[in-house]
Amino acid sequence: MTQTLSIDIWSDVMCPWCLVGWGGLQQALEQLDGEIDAQTRWHPFELNPDMPAEGEERTAHIARKYGRTLEQSRGVQDQMREAAQRAGVSLDYEGGEPAPDAMMWNTLAAHKLLTWALEAHGEDKQTELKLALFAAHFNQRRRIGEPEVLLDIAEEVGFDREAAKAALENRDYAEQVRAGERAAYRMNITGVPAMVVGGKFLIPGAQPAEAYVNALRRAAEKLKDDA
Repeated sequence: MTQTLSIDIWSDVMCPWCLVGWGGLQQALEQLDGEIDAQTRWHPFELNPDMPAEGEERTAHIARKYGRTLEQSRGVQDQMREAAQRAGVSLDYEGGEPAPDAMMWNTLAAHKLLTWALEAHGEDKQTELKLALFAAHFNQRRRIGEPEVLLDIAEEVGFDREAAKAALENRDYAEQVRAGERAAYRMNITGVPAMVVGGKFLIPGAQPAEAYVNALRRAAEKLKDDA
C-alpha cells in the first residue's frame, strides 16, 4: 500500500538549486511510485531580503555576494545548469531575442502570493504557481519583482487576478511570510532548498534522485514505526 508523506519545502523563487532539488525529488518519487506518495507545501525563504526594487544582474550578484570574479560566477552558473539537466529541469533562457538580462529580484511579493495560493487554493495549485514562477524567472526572464508581472503569472495558472491583487495588498500575508521564515530559523534552516518530511526529518540542499529515494524510505519507515 502506498504511504503518503508530507514534504514541506523552504525555498526561494530566485534559487536555482531549489529547482534542481525539485527535479531530483520528482525523479525519486517516480522511482517510488506505488510505494511512497507526497503532499508538498512550499514555504518562504528570501535569499536576498534587502534586494532593491530595481534588482541586480545575476552574474554580478553572484560575484559580489560570494566574493568571486565574474568568470568564476559564470563557471558556477555552468555547474548549476549541468546539475539541472541531470535533475530533468532547465535553467536556460527559452524566450525570444534579444534576451533580457538575467536578473535577481526581491521576492517578498512572490512569497506572499504563494502563501495565499496555498491558503486559498491548496497544495496542488500552490505548486503549479511555484513552478510557473520558476519558469518565469529562469526560462523567460520576466521581471517577477514587479506586482503586475506576478499578477500576470497568477492569471496564467488560473487564479482570479483581482483576488491575487488583494492578496498582494494584504499585510497579513507579509506577516505570514515572516512567520514562515522564523519557523525556518527555529529549525536551523540557513540555506535552501530544505525539505522537512513528515514534520520531523530534514533533507538539506539539492540532492540527486538516489539520495532522495533513500531519505524518503528511511523517513517513511521511522514514521510508520512511530505511528
